Amino acid sequence: MQVNQGHLRRTIEQLGLHQIDSVNVLARAHYLPAFSRLGNYDRSLLDRAAWGRQRERRLFEYWAHEASLLPLELHPALRWRMARADRGEAGYGRMRVFANERRAEAMAVLARIREEGPMAASDFESSRPGWWEWSEHKRILEWLFYAGHLTTATRRRSFERVYDLTERVIPSAVLSSPTPGEAEAHRFLIERSARALGVATIGELRDYFRLGPEDARAALVTLVEDGTLQPVKIPHWPAAFLHRDARCPRRIETRALLAPFDPLVWERKRAHRLFAFYYRIEIYTPAEKRQHGYYVLPFLLNDRLVARVDLKADRQTGRLLVHAVHQEPDAPPETMDELAAELALLAKWLELDQFSGFRR
Repeated sequence: MQVNQGHLRRTIEQLGLHQIDSVNVLARAHYLPAFSRLGNYDRSLLDRAAWGRQRERRLFEYWAHEASLLPLELHPALRWRMARADRGEAGYGRMRVFANERRAEAMAVLARIREEGPMAASDFESSRPGWWEWSEHKRILEWLFYAGHLTTATRRRSFERVYDLTERVIPSAVLSSPTPGEAEAHRFLIERSARALGVATIGELRDYFRLGPEDARAALVTLVEDGTLQPVKIPHWPAAFLHRDARCPRRIETRALLAPFDPLVWERKRAHRLFAFYYRIEIYTPAEKRQHGYYVLPFLLNDRLVARVDLKADRQTGRLLVHAVHQEPDAPPETMDELAAELALLAKWLELDQFSGFRR
């Protein structure tokens, strides 16, 4: 199948977002959920949808489930979060000062971008580029981003965010669409979470877009009352809810390597309940204490997680390095053959000549 923009759009609409992460040991995290579901697709399709010309835009960046790429149709449903940030009621503590006592500084930065055009944090003299070490200008830019004054125009090769005025990036048809009230927006987001997850607990539904407990609970009550969500009892689960459009297929035949930030596994307790699969990302674990490896992807075969693989794209030698493979105790006999086929597809997608280190 030749994957086109329509396939990609439907995938992102189904998931509701692609989480962004800076780690590039294999591929940037936002590219991987589409690969898991579509196979060998052209990554430039996602680049154009996220950071192309305004008329090509289908996605925007915002804080949802962490930093995320989201369909443009979700922009109105997240304006309440932008408004709260603008009032200093949301965002990291050291950012909130720019909503009030240091607002004039933030407005000066905004004015400079309005006059000079798109800018990154490193374009300001006092900036120290880096994912973790934020300068004062970076904090101002991130508050302006959180509050909706700025959005991401593009990303540089270093993956540094380049900011521009929201009205110069987001299509006018989206910006002019009505802004729902907070309660309506929360219902919309909980419904989208449920649509993506199928069946989920209240904690999982609110975690999808990182909603507050009270906001999520009120939305859930209404969605149950109108029949959008149906309470279900599942052995050994907390109270759970099924989306009315969810369907249980008679049989699942698929295989996929899943990013650590894939919605299927990012909530680790859910992954354990669904698949009896205990998973955690060990990037921040000292090397000597890692159990499975640095950048480990679960391997889905049909309806089970049957293995995990520690991978690295060695772009200098053109190889996909398989540092380790760990099969689950009840993995079926065909696991390694199916994994080999998926690794070959991954290497092709990443434009690597081969994969090495794998043994059946």
